[in-house]
Amino acid sequence: MALKIYNTLTASKQEFKPLKKSEVKFYQCGPTVYWTQHIGNMRAMIMADLINRTLQYLGYKVNFVRNYTDVGHLTSDTDEGEDKMEIGAKREKLSPEEIANKYIKIFEQDTADLNILEPAAKPKATENIDEILEMIKIMLEKKFAYQTELAVYFDVSKAKDYNRLSGQILEKQKTEAEDQNKKHPADFVLWFFTIGKHKNAFQHWTSPWGEGFPGWHIECSAIVRKFLGKTIDIHMGGIEHIPIHHTNEIAQSEAVNNAPFVNYWLHNEHLLVDNKKMAKSEGTGYSLAEIKEKGFSPLSLRYFFLQAHYRSKQNFTWEALESAQNGLKHLYNQARELGEKKNEVNQEYKEKFIEAISDDFNIPQVLAISQELLKSDLSNGSKLATILDFDKVLGLKISDAIKPEKIPQEVWELAEQRLKARNQEKWELADEIRERIRKKGYEIEDTEEGYNIKNI
Repeated sequence: MALKIYNTLTASKQEFKPLKKSEVKFYQCGPTVYWTQHIGNMRAMIMADLINRTLQYLGYKVNFVRNYTDVGHLTSDTDEGEDKMEIGAKREKLSPEEIANKYIKIFEQDTADLNILEPAAKPKATENIDEILEMIKIMLEKKFAYQTELAVYFDVSKAKDYNRLSGQILEKQKTEAEDQNKKHPADFVLWFFTIGKHKNAFQHWTSPWGEGFPGWHIECSAIVRKFLGKTIDIHMGGIEHIPIHHTNEIAQSEAVNNAPFVNYWLHNEHLLVDNKKMAKSEGTGYSLAEIKEKGFSPLSLRYFFLQAHYRSKQNFTWEALESAQNGLKHLYNQARELGEKKNEVNQEYKEKFIEAISDDFNIPQVLAISQELLKSDLSNGSKLATILDFDKVLGLKISDAIKPEKIPQEVWELAEQRLKARNQEKWELADEIRERIRKKGYEIEDTEEGYNIKNI
């Protein structure tokens, strides 16, 4: 069955035809590492992970690259404001490099907890300054870029069909222009000079045009060119990147390479909280650490994200996450009840599964097929083999959940303390200990004989 992908560039589902048979070049815009990533950012990472896993399941060799932005991303995507890395450095009285390393470490722990596969490469922008300078040099030579006192700019009037991804009308684009020597307000920065408002920039490098640092958009183009080549199969990012960041990536990449930049553009929708935009100022920019502190497992959050298509908005509430955690527990219990003996994967359900993932990565439909499978009249061994096969894409670690697990001694000790508290009718203390056990990833169930402990 042919894989069909919704391509933002054509606003339609298209049959996927890779540049090279059975191989896929796949790039995702990664995080700006000046702060802990909120769960909306992590949803985007999981959506790309599901696509990566699907492609691998369908037999493709995937070269997946995701970058780290550690310089050049200002508070506005239109090259205005302060560098986000400098904001982080000032906030915590650390160097930009220390800030980047700190938040990369947190991000990578979060991606591991969410069972996201590692990319083939995860380069930092600051590690690719030479590649960035080389691209700017080519654009200047080819007259796609020009220099003012404040910066080197890309001339959008020279780009072929500049707004074809976003569908905007260039003449109607209104952007603020601090540099009065810009030819068009939509012209974007390739290289900032360390003068004017950037004279005290924390990070800067020598260039043929003057001391400075790169703009945000050029880093992705340079990294793609270095690690994946001039033309790639798939580029993924949030829908907010369509009108500026991705539009600019196309313009500068195609100007340098004289070749199509991306064949399939994929964009994930936003995560809302209580039907509103996530906002740190309102206390709704939740991190994975906060999810865990509330007693939820990271894989429960992953399961929650699987319930909505990547191109659909999803609304986060604590009640919805509680429901997802219960749903995941139920799935694990269903799998445990099948026993340990596996037979052959059922081909009828496998075909249904492939049909769903081949329809623009329809993971919510896969969850429905999984429940249909587990409630079917197939043998337990066939059900087990088939659901474990599905989990190669779902990434819920079902095989781990069904293994007999050794409960940590610390958890047993807490359970004994709770039993003692209950016997003494210290109900508040017993509830407190139950919550401590829950935060360690275990559920305690009271029985006539005492209690049972099982993994959440």
